[in-house]
Amino acid sequence: MIVIIQGGGDLGSGVVLRLYRAGFSIIITELAQPLAVRRLVSFSEAVYAGETIVEEVKGVLVKNIHHALQIIEGGEIPIIVDPEGKICTEIVPDVIIDARMKKTENHRDLMHSPLIIGLGPGFIAGDNCHAFVETNRGHFLGRVYWTGTPEVDTGIPGLVGQVGAERVLRSPNKGIFLTQCKIGDIVEEGQGIAEIGGMMVKTPFYGMMRGLLRSGVFVNKNIKIGDVDPRIDYRLCTMVSEKSLAVAGGVVEAILTNYHFTGFSRQ
Repeated sequence: MIVIIQGGGDLGSGVVLRLYRAGFSIIITELAQPLAVRRLVSFSEAVYAGETIVEEVKGVLVKNIHHALQIIEGGEIPIIVDPEGKICTEIVPDVIIDARMKKTENHRDLMHSPLIIGLGPGFIAGDNCHAFVETNRGHFLGRVYWTGTPEVDTGIPGLVGQVGAERVLRSPNKGIFLTQCKIGDIVEEGQGIAEIGGMMVKTPFYGMMRGLLRSGVFVNKNIKIGDVDPRIDYRLCTMVSEKSLAVAGGVVEAILTNYHFTGFSRQ
């Protein structure tokens, strides 16, 4: 069974890992310039580096569907730059998972579509997805819904080590993101860690850089560019989050529920 996951950021990559370990064949589609901050746990990093490893699972950048199928046969994860989803005209997947976290979504024709699972805000079950998985932290995180809509995006990051919104660094203006800092570096309060369009980005407290954009990418104003973790534990930089795994569990539930009732067929 082929599963296409749109978006190889940290949330989508957590889903990829859980499905891969459960025996599913996966193709990731990505933008030409992904802006994942938690790059050590994001398969999207392969777009820049050619290949990447997330928790001992290898992802490889491919140029076409034939190469993608070869990579799957070799037990690895193919990533293809395909923001328009054109790959679905070359291969019909059994499942499409939209992990792009766009928070807005247009209507889809679901009548003859493969199973479509949306992650987070912007989805309406029965209108632009068959089911969605809640991504908001709290009691409903990871739950699967076949009707209704997810909780509204609050824009407030979840607590990490009792630190919330202040742990997330955002671009003060648009421009080229430049840094010599690395994920895993320990930073001091007020330390300058990056420059964007002549403006310095400083850290709000002592901690470890759990996430950081790749130097040299262009960003717009207010884009998330870094994540400072007050817990000084490098393992947390290299492992997918509990949130990603909870959402991934919901995806597995949705796929198996659909199989139980339809045998994966949407015709």
